[in-house]
Amino acid sequence: MDKKQYYFLSGLPRTGSTLLSSLLSQNDNIYAGGNSPVCQLMWDMQISVNTTSNQQILANNKLDIANNLISSIPNLYYKDVIQNIVVDKCRSWTLKPNMDLIKKYITKKPKIVILIRPIDEIINSFCDLYSKNNQKYDPERFLDEWSEPIMRSYHGIINIINNENKENYIIISYDDIINQTHNVINKIYEFCNWKKFNHTFDNITTKYVEDDSIYGIKDFHYVRPTISKRNIKNYLSKDILKICDELNDILFKKNFL
Repeated sequence: MDKKQYYFLSGLPRTGSTLLSSLLSQNDNIYAGGNSPVCQLMWDMQISVNTTSNQQILANNKLDIANNLISSIPNLYYKDVIQNIVVDKCRSWTLKPNMDLIKKYITKKPKIVILIRPIDEIINSFCDLYSKNNQKYDPERFLDEWSEPIMRSYHGIINIINNENKENYIIISYDDIINQTHNVINKIYEFCNWKKFNHTFDNITTKYVEDDSIYGIKDFHYVRPTISKRNIKNYLSKDILKICDELNDILFKKNFL
């Protein structure tokens, strides 16, 4: 089997990442699955070899083995994947320590697709999803500094834009995925230097389905057969909308779509 080539899908939540993964997976040469633990597993292993396991590693002169343990995680996780192209999906990749993980242990020239969407639309999407699942939600809590699932990812994107070589990332908006799907796919293929493939945009199915019962949220990653944007009511107060507008101004001002 040829060595796998790793690409990365990151950015904000509720931005069409499951739809995009479903489309990319139509290509038999590409594996684009659900949310991946690879980033977290690599981070945890790095912490271990540098702290709790470090004394034993040094005492036994196994520092090279420690590095190999970290770098082997992607291949171990995707061991059963037959495709040579793997798109690893994780919102945390854009954070600087995690970008450092990619460059040190996976590839020195990463290619990361970053999805964005206005923050108010994302919060409303979450509120609507939680409401349908009879779960409590507080729109204001989504804006807590460095909180999951939005603000930590938001800061990661700002980090990428401010600090990364533009050859390493491409930013795609949710509206473009919905309204200019064909162009978006072509942009991603060009960015990743993939051989062109004829994708279909009707009767879409999810090839690698996540078990949303694990998250406790029904239809969390449901993809509709046809591409469209749902109308969702506004759950946000004027004060929250004002904060969202400020965040959107920074986000959309800094990126070049």
